[in-house]
Amino acid sequence: MKSTAIIRFALVITVVAPSAHADEVVRPPVTDPRPLMLAALQASDGQAHGVLTGDIAEAITKRFSASSPIYIDVSTEKRYAQPGCARLKVSFWQDGVTLPGAAAPRRQTVDFGINYCLDGRPPRSLS
Repeated sequence: MKSTAIIRFALVITVVAPSAHADEVVRPPVTDPRPLMLAALQASDGQAHGVLTGDIAEAITKRFSASSPIYIDVSTEKRYAQPGCARLKVSFWQDGVTLPGAAAPRRQTVDFGINYCLDGRPPRSLS
């Protein structure tokens, strides 16, 4: 019961916590980016946003003494002829990250692109 209240509080804080990008959209908690990738494929604007949660997110945040959750933004760069398939840009970002040897904490961003379809596979063709 106590842990359920803590989880609800954490979710509310995650959704309403101010940040440069985070305050623009509601960010559901996810343990990996795949649900957001699927949501972006199905969204009319080709975008989806979330907050990484779970043991891995906690370990990364603790390791780098970060001051914010790990945010995920997925955007569609190109839709392919095969229905439900696109080139996606997936961005993970976090504020207040202290990297080894860095003079001060800063925002750290990791971006990658992936060709992805609703069935979880890559498209058969890139046209």
